[in-house]
Amino acid sequence: MTPLAIIAKEAGFKVSGCDLGEEFITDAPLKKAGIEPLVGFSQDHLKACDLLITTGAHGGFENIEVIRAKELGIPVWTQGQAVGKFMDGELLNNNFEGISVAGSHGKTTTSAMIATVLKENKQDPAFLIGTGDIPSLGSSGHFGQGKYFVAEADEYATEPKYDHTPKFLWQHPHIGVITNIEFDHPDLYISMDQLREAFLNFAKNIKQPGALIACIDDLETASVIKQYAGKVITYGFFKNADFSLQKVNVSPEKTFFWVNAKDTLLGEFSLNIAGEQNALNALAAIIVCLELGISIDNIKKGLLAFKGTKRRSEFVGKTTSGALIYDDYAHHPTEIKSTLGAFKKMYPNKKIVCIFQPHTYSRTKSLFEQFISSFNLANELILVDIFPSLRESVDDTISSKILADNVSKIQRDVLYIAKLEDVVKYLNQKGFNDGYIIITMGAGDVYKIGKELIYE
Repeated sequence: MTPLAIIAKEAGFKVSGCDLGEEFITDAPLKKAGIEPLVGFSQDHLKACDLLITTGAHGGFENIEVIRAKELGIPVWTQGQAVGKFMDGELLNNNFEGISVAGSHGKTTTSAMIATVLKENKQDPAFLIGTGDIPSLGSSGHFGQGKYFVAEADEYATEPKYDHTPKFLWQHPHIGVITNIEFDHPDLYISMDQLREAFLNFAKNIKQPGALIACIDDLETASVIKQYAGKVITYGFFKNADFSLQKVNVSPEKTFFWVNAKDTLLGEFSLNIAGEQNALNALAAIIVCLELGISIDNIKKGLLAFKGTKRRSEFVGKTTSGALIYDDYAHHPTEIKSTLGAFKKMYPNKKIVCIFQPHTYSRTKSLFEQFISSFNLANELILVDIFPSLRESVDDTISSKILADNVSKIQRDVLYIAKLEDVVKYLNQKGFNDGYIIITMGAGDVYKIGKELIYE
């Protein structure tokens, strides 16, 4: 909602909004854009309102403002609908060419990379990326004057109770990207078959002639593209991909990798962020930009300008005793394994303390067995209470304590500490030195721990 609000304001609309009074990572970009959210929900907020945009949170279509807007005949759109309408140029008669990045993991980073390369090449793209700060872009949302509109494409529901249409089906891009497909929303999808169908329908939404760029390292994605009749460009580590990664080298601050396009070597690319998974994200961005006619040299320069995004392997600082602090949004078992693996490669001689906050009861319960085995690269694991979503009810049959008890059966040094403030006290008492890195991980507010520990 934050990048959407910023785009609307830059497009010339008067923008207001409301939310809970809690701190969010999107507070800073809103403030920078001159948008001050009201706290709480009230029908009085609808004065002089021409259009209301809502999400599935805070009651969705049952929110008192939504109900009253419909009674007054004020149009109500969901966030997913609004993204599609901005991309299609319906509101201001623009003629954007959409670039939609879908996938269970990696879509925020990949979208930001594409937008950064376009910006560095004077294309002034519009973009909508679901995070807080993106240093190379200056914001998570922008109503560009160029012809491209880059957006994350989310497979979650338009409105979780009343409209289960996947949000990305409101987008009709010229280029679509699928990074991977995993069962990440058990509260919405009842099976992998249903999830595959959603991604296939996303692919079918690509305007022709267009292109679908898909990572075939992922078996589910490879399965989906077999059913898609349009143009497909594949990528991955798999050597049979149209574009494949070669010789990936990772340091704490950089990633170097070589790219093959079938039998043609495109040369070495580098990133000013670490992580093998980021080389894969960058490869998708490279292919998108080649499809748009940007030269390889200009793509390389554009990627060097990318400095990462908020809450994606983000360096936070150091503790007084010398431990490095990082924060990451990982909330699915595959993401956890990948992130811990990346840090292990970056810092092979350091021990990892992972503080994980599960996100939603339904995901924790549905993927419970996978979660149990996803932390084995952490030298010490601390589990805090589940961060619940406002779109689901409390489930007393699952908890972080139950998860901790089960992880401790196969792994040493597993603790359950319910509250964030108690984790801060514990870490200060332990005084982990420069032989450790501390990683806060999860889609909730676990990132707040790092702010309390930071020394520099």
